[in-house]
Amino acid sequence: MSVPAIEVRELTRRFGRQTAVDRVSFRLDYGEIFGFLGPNGAGKSTTIRMLCGILAPSSGSATVAGHDVGKDPERIKLSIGYVSQKFSLYSDLTVQENLEFYGSVYLLEGERLRGRIEQVYALTGLGEYRTRLAGVLSGGWKQRLALANAILHEPRVLFLDEPTAGVDPLSRRALWELFYKLSASGVALLVTTHYMEEAERCNQLAFISGGRILRMGSPQELKSRLAGRLLEVECRPLLKASAAFERMVGLTGLTAYGTTLHLNVQDEREARTRIAEIARSEGIELTGVRTIEPSLEDVFAVIENEEEARGPHAAD
Repeated sequence: MSVPAIEVRELTRRFGRQTAVDRVSFRLDYGEIFGFLGPNGAGKSTTIRMLCGILAPSSGSATVAGHDVGKDPERIKLSIGYVSQKFSLYSDLTVQENLEFYGSVYLLEGERLRGRIEQVYALTGLGEYRTRLAGVLSGGWKQRLALANAILHEPRVLFLDEPTAGVDPLSRRALWELFYKLSASGVALLVTTHYMEEAERCNQLAFISGGRILRMGSPQELKSRLAGRLLEVECRPLLKASAAFERMVGLTGLTAYGTTLHLNVQDEREARTRIAEIARSEGIELTGVRTIEPSLEDVFAVIENEEEARGPHAAD
């Protein structure tokens, strides 16, 4: 079996009596995209800080690019790239000057640095902006520049912490095309995101909450494991219907989806009867109920409901 890009075993981080990351385990191979999903305070950022060699684990183990996070954190920092949701750029420097500066940080110089800059220009399309100040770029182009800075030294493992937050949909799509190209070249990508459509693009996903991984698998596997049946309910007024159906016996998840509601139910026949009864008693106009295949958003809604029932967990 080939050596994984990232291998995490029972990784734990405590801050005093609080456990921020609780026995997390997963594996990421080169050429794959691993998605990390979870609410704010779930433990995503703490996990990434440990994997980047910034924060020492309290217990457990992890290797990144073949280096142990506990024993060799400095070598990890030289072996990875990192892109955050906040633009890690020097706004008063040009695109070219930003790349030259980051190249020097990675100890690139001379012909080697010039060659790598031209290569990332070709990959990202930034060449036409080389003399433009980073501070005046749009959000999408700023993230392209942040990505270019992060891959100058050709890391084989790339951490992307909500890299498309605040970026318009067209720029988001363009960034994901770049992520695909990097993945196809053998780079391993760990991506945190709040966008379900981005989660669908990952090879593997992990839902994390309270520092614990609750579900893990490919997007199709996670959807196929969803218990119960999913009903799409066409009704109005939608807000009133959502509040009414939320109290329904046998409901395990509810999501507003456009102009409809998605209800995950334990028993379809009983649920259809209860939906009709609630609609009549609450004065809700019911125009259609049909069985549908679940989306990742539906999976996430069920997981969130389960977590709310368990009570509060540790903060990130």
